[in-house]
Amino acid sequence: MELKYESGGCGRGLCSRGCHSGHYCQLNTYDYLADIPGNDEITDLVEVQFKNTRKGYYHNINRLPLEKGDIVAVEANPGHDIGTITLTGKLAALQMRKANLKPRDEVRNIYRKVKPIDMEKYAEAKAREHETMIRSRQIAQDLGLQMKIGDVEYQGDGNKAIFYYIADGRVDFRQLIKVLAEAFRVRIEMKQIGARQEAGRIGGFGPCGRELCCATWMKNFVSVNTGAARFQDLSLNPQKLAGQCAKLKCCLNYEVDQYLEASKALPGRDVTLQTTDGEYYLFKSDILAGMVTYSTDKRLAANLVTITASRAREVMEMNRNGEKPEQLLEGAPHDHKRKPIDLATQEDVNRFDKKKKKKKKKPAEATADVPAGGTQTPAQEAPADDKPKPRKGGNRNKQGKNRKPKPADDVPPQE
Repeated sequence: MELKYESGGCGRGLCSRGCHSGHYCQLNTYDYLADIPGNDEITDLVEVQFKNTRKGYYHNINRLPLEKGDIVAVEANPGHDIGTITLTGKLAALQMRKANLKPRDEVRNIYRKVKPIDMEKYAEAKAREHETMIRSRQIAQDLGLQMKIGDVEYQGDGNKAIFYYIADGRVDFRQLIKVLAEAFRVRIEMKQIGARQEAGRIGGFGPCGRELCCATWMKNFVSVNTGAARFQDLSLNPQKLAGQCAKLKCCLNYEVDQYLEASKALPGRDVTLQTTDGEYYLFKSDILAGMVTYSTDKRLAANLVTITASRAREVMEMNRNGEKPEQLLEGAPHDHKRKPIDLATQEDVNRFDKKKKKKKKKPAEATADVPAGGTQTPAQEAPADDKPKPRKGGNRNKQGKNRKPKPADDVPPQE
């Protein structure tokens, strides 16, 4: 009976993430030579992946017909372990060379394809990992050790457990191993990892909304410093620059090379542009857009002028020749472009509401037209709202009240 997890996706018999458990595709490699006839006969080396980031290379001495996605039992010390085939043939040998391993080194063998009884033991061992990790943390805390146990991995047969821990310095865990061996009745192995390796083993989502890079594809960690943030004009806020591992985000290095290449076309920060109006000092730069903003004050934002890098170099060349332009924008009016307005920066939440236009009232006529006959018709009578308003000040009687205006009917007829 062959056991193979077929959920569709990235390879033969693999799930959409590249493995049977949903956690093993972090080191997945696309085997583009799998369909070539005779690829398996080139070498007997096979790449096998275990929980999360652990891989190993084994000899297929029994010449089993193995494919990517097959679950096999491999030699371990002691007992056997359960893993998933990720590469076979020539690519397995190349990956082994990339890992600085040689075939003549100690390379263990593959026993067989797994049986149902092997998978039962494997499932029982994996079910104990979380409980073992919680209890081991409490034991380390009781012993007063300055360390954190981040993950526990049981061997496929349940006879051995690997404890991955994080510590700033050296830790004497000899007493810890004795206590753990008595508590769990298995062979104990301790492995120290970094904060980034721990984040990759635990997993999670970043502020970009995607799964962590260290938990999906990136395993070679390059050092990141604050210089990468300065080159990209990012805010040096530790809370925004740090990832879930409390270290600087690895993605800060993704675009730093492009920023360094684009910054070569910009003038230096110490360059001063001289015009007949005065001197201009560099205030800020938009590296990718190739725009620079200058100020007439060295420390404050005064009389800001934004020009392109080519215009700035043109003015620099004129200054070297002893010439001074009248203004920075002269000769290049197209350099000064209006920037689009960012609606997200507006604070008024009612900015999208349509304002109701107020209807303007027509000015009321003070008198009505009277026909030549000398009498008014009802339609020609002035409405009550058209009565003349009293003047402000100087129109009060002795008691200080406004005088009543004469009604429209009191207007003498025209002769």
